[in-house]
Amino acid sequence: MNDAARKLAPLAKDQAEQHYREAPNNLEAEQALLGAILVNNDAFYRVSDFLKPVHLYEPLHRRIFEIAGEIIRMGKTANPVTVKTFLKADEKVGDLTVAQYLARLAAEAVSIINAEDYGRAIYDLALRRSLITIGEDMVNIAYDAPLDMPPQSQIEDAERRLFELAETGRYDGGFQSFNDAVALAIDMAGQAFERDGHLSGISTGIHSLDGKMGGLQRSDLIILAGRPGMGKTSLATNIAYNIAAAYEPEVQPDGSFKARNGGVVGFYSLEMSSEQLATRIISEQTEVSSSKIRRGDISEADFEKLVACSQMMQKVPLYIDQTGGISIAQLAARARRLKRQRGLDVLVVDYIQLMTGSKKSGENRVQEITEITTGLKALGKELNVPIIALSQLSRAVESREDKRPQLSDLRESGSIEQDADVVLFVFREEYYVKNMEPRDEFDPKYEEWKMQMEKVKGTADVIIAKQRHGPTGTVKLAFQSEFTRFSDLADPSFTQYEH
Repeated sequence: MNDAARKLAPLAKDQAEQHYREAPNNLEAEQALLGAILVNNDAFYRVSDFLKPVHLYEPLHRRIFEIAGEIIRMGKTANPVTVKTFLKADEKVGDLTVAQYLARLAAEAVSIINAEDYGRAIYDLALRRSLITIGEDMVNIAYDAPLDMPPQSQIEDAERRLFELAETGRYDGGFQSFNDAVALAIDMAGQAFERDGHLSGISTGIHSLDGKMGGLQRSDLIILAGRPGMGKTSLATNIAYNIAAAYEPEVQPDGSFKARNGGVVGFYSLEMSSEQLATRIISEQTEVSSSKIRRGDISEADFEKLVACSQMMQKVPLYIDQTGGISIAQLAARARRLKRQRGLDVLVVDYIQLMTGSKKSGENRVQEITEITTGLKALGKELNVPIIALSQLSRAVESREDKRPQLSDLRESGSIEQDADVVLFVFREEYYVKNMEPRDEFDPKYEEWKMQMEKVKGTADVIIAKQRHGPTGTVKLAFQSEFTRFSDLADPSFTQYEH
């Protein structure tokens, strides 16, 4: 070893010792909590709703906490004697056997009053360890990034993991016990009973549609499809505004807000600008035609209506993103950010065919749409919100005698039908009948056309072609084209019929 190397060796050793840092943990807090649980099982219920075995740092402590929890949940008593039978007898903790260690934990137990504070301290340290893991992964990937992983996708991946950690306190997914799933289902039924209209989902504001669907169900992918001119965007805008306008927040014990009615809505408008969308909503609310608003062809009374409506609308939690050609990864990252910053209860995407996939080489459009719909379904489950995604239909509809859309009209778009929990078609017969008007009003067919036009004027059908949790069928709605507004029909006698 030369002189320079000899001089550097102790320095390197000192730096190595300085750089070694133990992951944040507090074994004394873990021991105190376990002792409290072993002495008084009520201590377990003070922490069990937020603390899981994985949050404890010491593997033996994890096993003790897990075993004690299982014993207590079965209605039995967890103490050093009952817990030790489930642990290896020959396992040692320093000089102590497991049985002696359990007895020591119980003997030095703190009071049950402090149990929750210790639980919170352990939980917070577990979150810090998770943050360190995510941070280390970010640094390592950034140093040795594979060629097919651009920085943008690394940011999106890190954002996803941080969001999951912020939402649930863990970032590894995993199985959920059936007991927990049953409890969630019962909670949902209880919330439906208390909510306006007794709906299990979020009300669309259109009662006849809610009656058929039970509202918009969390984590569902709802495809809203139709040919151009049928009013897809209008119906989506109506529903989005109804939900946002009905928003009633409820403060949770942890200080966060949850929607008691209505909800916070994120609207991705890939086709229209945000002011065009706002004009539509103002027109729908004030009953002043949107073409008149754009031309400025309005009276003073109409203008006062517009001003009053805009003041009311400023309080509505409806957020619009008008980025055209957005990718599924960008959309997901922005939705996570909105949920974290403002809350999020419903997401609307207008429309699927204007989105882009990851554009892997040689990928065709059908595969790209498949990637988008699969991504939307996964995002709905991750954020636990319903996603309404609008979709174009194939031209095959126009060449048929019966212009009513069918599921097969979606098929050219890959997995849209397969991934969707609900498929809704918007169909306005008035649109087609209007185009069939005879040129000569003295034509014998003119009267027949006029009668048919009277029958379908101002109505629209929303066809529920697929619904995982309920019946299919058709809901008849009123449609006022000048205000682009869908609403319940005044005469409920022919509101809906089932297939």
